[in-house]
Amino acid sequence: MSMPIEAGYPSLSDRVTTVEAGAYVVAATFLGDAAVFALGDGSVLFSGEDGDTRAPAHDGGVLCAAVAPGVLVTGGDDGKALRFKAGAAPETVGEAQGWIDAVAIGPDGAVAWSSAKKVFARDGKGGLRTYEAPSAARGLAFAPKGYQLAVARYNGVSLWFPRAEGAPKELSWKGSHVDVTFAPDGRFVVTTMQENALHGWRVADGAHMRMSGYPGKVRSLDWTADGKWLASAGADAAIIWPFQAKDGPMGKAPKELGVRPSRVARVAAHPKAPVIALGYEDGCILLVRMADGAEILARPALAGGPVTALGWDRIGSRLAFGTEDGAAGVVALPEG
Repeated sequence: MSMPIEAGYPSLSDRVTTVEAGAYVVAATFLGDAAVFALGDGSVLFSGEDGDTRAPAHDGGVLCAAVAPGVLVTGGDDGKALRFKAGAAPETVGEAQGWIDAVAIGPDGAVAWSSAKKVFARDGKGGLRTYEAPSAARGLAFAPKGYQLAVARYNGVSLWFPRAEGAPKELSWKGSHVDVTFAPDGRFVVTTMQENALHGWRVADGAHMRMSGYPGKVRSLDWTADGKWLASAGADAAIIWPFQAKDGPMGKAPKELGVRPSRVARVAAHPKAPVIALGYEDGCILLVRMADGAEILARPALAGGPVTALGWDRIGSRLAFGTEDGAAGVVALPEG
């Protein structure tokens, strides 16, 4: 009998607490001490020491979600954007005429959401501004400093200052741009594309950075804690692009971590250490150290179902995960 592929890895599988989510897991995070899972059936599941609590959230499915320390924002079929915090009832922070395509969490309590071409931004004081993008807004991301929103759409990204009059700054590149992220220092904007590629711009001058060669679509990105590397899914390893230099990754080869005979579906960088959690399409989850590529098994592939969500707690002591088929859980890392 052949041994499972994961047999040779050091394992944390005995430190996993399983959670029966029962629906597609859109996002996994922590609010207070509870692990929290936004689900495709429209509910949000809280799992803590006192058991599991399922909060009805949306009339219809959760279509998108954004997380930040202590905050979860969900967008639903019902045209509502809801904000969840520990110990508080969910708050409706946004509404639209159609379903919500994307949500984002900004500084000082700001939130943004989009429906078709309409983009909405609400600052922490409740001030609401709207913008109509040139085409359907697929992805949203706030800049790390200042009140600025990146809007991914067909043929590029619009950089919108909601408080300013005048047209947004346009970053153009042909094709359909799906998700978008700012570098933690604000110098770069990177999108995932409908084709098997990423595209980036240097904000200061619009210089292009094309990151291609993926065998599949990239549906997950995350920056390392130091902001120097961008981890991406979409291949049979995590592709980690260097962003330390003024030209970003141009002319430099990316790192490849966690090579396995299954495609990486989700990536989540540890909030403090140079470690990245990788979730694969066969259900496996590995923790990989960037310095030397050392791997620890958090969940074996035998558990099945593509990993659809990964999220660390604030200090990086626990990792929440969820899958397409409604399995979920929490991995507790050993202390020290």
